[in-house]
Amino acid sequence: MDFPTIHDLSTPALLLDAAVLENNLSSMAERARRLEVALRPHIKTHKCVEIARRQRALGSRGITVSTLYEAKVFADHGFDDITWAFPVILNRLEEVRAIASRVRLRLVVDSGTAVDALEQAAFPFEVWLKVDCGYHRVGVDPEQEEAWQLARRIHESENLTFGGILSHSGHAYGAADRAAVAEEERAVMVGFAETLAHHEVEVPEISVGSTPAMMAVKQLNGVTEARPGNYALFDYSQVAMGSCAPTDCAVTVMASVVSSNSRQCVIDAGALALSKDLGPEDGTFGKLFRDDSSELEEDLYVASVSQEHGKLNRPLPVGTRVRILPHHSCLTMAMFDEVYVQQEGQVIDRWRIWRGR
Repeated sequence: MDFPTIHDLSTPALLLDAAVLENNLSSMAERARRLEVALRPHIKTHKCVEIARRQRALGSRGITVSTLYEAKVFADHGFDDITWAFPVILNRLEEVRAIASRVRLRLVVDSGTAVDALEQAAFPFEVWLKVDCGYHRVGVDPEQEEAWQLARRIHESENLTFGGILSHSGHAYGAADRAAVAEEERAVMVGFAETLAHHEVEVPEISVGSTPAMMAVKQLNGVTEARPGNYALFDYSQVAMGSCAPTDCAVTVMASVVSSNSRQCVIDAGALALSKDLGPEDGTFGKLFRDDSSELEEDLYVASVSQEHGKLNRPLPVGTRVRILPHHSCLTMAMFDEVYVQQEGQVIDRWRIWRGR
């Protein structure tokens, strides 16, 4: 079905600006080249085969995924070098083995229990050790003896291949000095690799990653690859922290005012369109663009959300269409089955979002 403009779409609708996307992808590809690291984008941000193909065409070396579903779907679509950047889920090893038997699937562990299970599977899995670089979510503590002992165990395994060490600088989100966080991640990882070398464990590769760190980092000496994801689309959180401008944000949600009174109005985009991620500094659930421009309204925003309803902080006439910049584009993409690709307000394509688990 042809849609002449974005204003002809049924709402709520997810919109992707083709030109902005292209610029984001090209800019990060060039940045990775300047920093002399391979780019392995995290496709959990968009879960879209067409976007990943464009990233590959621009030189990315493989992709990163969060779920086995993503790994399987993208393997089915011809992607044969995949990092599952999530601690191995032990009750899904049969699925892991099935995917690893047909593509390169890089697995991540941070425990001896996971290594035990992988060794017992008697399959030549490629295993990477997750390292805590300061985020404190998952990963081994590089200052502890158990960390290098676990790395050596993988390295010396008869069944497993030691791929390298991997980190995620998630604490760069919200950090006052993102460049300092990026340098901390680099230094921790390179230092840990030196520790492993001292214990006769060669580290083939060092992988780091997060969009805010990658946008701020000055140099990545000693690192071999980076895995940013959000850069493809950006969002208001990235705008607020200074990683990008509103004009760099490729994804928006088109919604309609369905009810209005003297204090507020309600739109047809709630938590199942925008997610419940709060704004980085103001507790809102989405910013609004001014008309069809790339400028944000200063005093108009999504003040609250329930499942299908969103409340704006001031009234607009029923039937008014609004375009919302989400706080977290990764979650917003995962709320929709497809995205409308548009260029200067004209819909030019529809792309599927592969959002299963």
